[in-house]
Amino acid sequence: MSQNQITRVDTVANPITSPIEEVQAAKEAQARLRRQRSRAMTKALLRSLGNAAITLAVLLVLWQAVVSLTGISPFVAKGPLDVWQFLVTDPDAAENRAEMAPLLAQTLADSALGFVVGMIVAIVLAVLFSLSRSVEAGVMPLVLLLRTIPLVAIAPVIILITGRGTTASVAVIGTIVVLFPALANVLFGLNRASQQSLDVVHVFGGNRLMTMRKVNMPGALPSVFAAARVSVPGAVTGALLAEWLSTGTGIGGSILKFNAQAQFTELWASIALITIITLVLYNIVQIAENIVLARMAMTTAQQ
Repeated sequence: MSQNQITRVDTVANPITSPIEEVQAAKEAQARLRRQRSRAMTKALLRSLGNAAITLAVLLVLWQAVVSLTGISPFVAKGPLDVWQFLVTDPDAAENRAEMAPLLAQTLADSALGFVVGMIVAIVLAVLFSLSRSVEAGVMPLVLLLRTIPLVAIAPVIILITGRGTTASVAVIGTIVVLFPALANVLFGLNRASQQSLDVVHVFGGNRLMTMRKVNMPGALPSVFAAARVSVPGAVTGALLAEWLSTGTGIGGSILKFNAQAQFTELWASIALITIITLVLYNIVQIAENIVLARMAMTTAQQ
């Protein structure tokens, strides 16, 4: 037997990697990838919780500084401890919480309505603008015009059209507040798709809708999350404004009543509650964003 034949026999009999070893290596690679994703999601979660704690601490310090250093009468200005006593430690704390709960629930419901409708409209418009430049040229000037007009100035017109105290007025006002920043973020995300990825889809016969579904929309996911984060406080602001000008319900409608009746503890408590809830919701969206992007290995988008 020649030397070459001996070498071939040895190679066949003793391959460099057997199928079992290849399967084991694939399993180890998958386990390593799962560990990396788990570490990334844990790190993102801890970072978001840390940022939330720091923001809350700074907010409480600024609140107490405003109350203590501005010389406002203690009868009018209430600090964090006053609100804590009103909601937690006072003998009537349960009644006080029962008074605040329906107001807070109504404001959150109005905020959710404006947030959902505003985000849906923003995403639909962004997709239409990306698919058709003629649609963008026809609609974008109107959007920019509405953006330049203060919402307080056009709110009476909206209320006249939709009716005072109606759900439609709350939805329209909340949508307008949410729409513009969300539209800008989503449109930016849809337009920053890689040209190489678009060319690959075109080479394999994909049309514009296919590239939108396969390339633009997945790549715009970080921008959609950014739009959602920005829209959370915007939706709450729009709900408070709609309640103040239209429905008279919720925290927005009760602030003037508390002020007129010199119920300053209730006033500060309602403001503190809606502010803290807004901060919590903002961080929930941010945590969801970090987890999803880490899961999809889009870690650069969350920095």
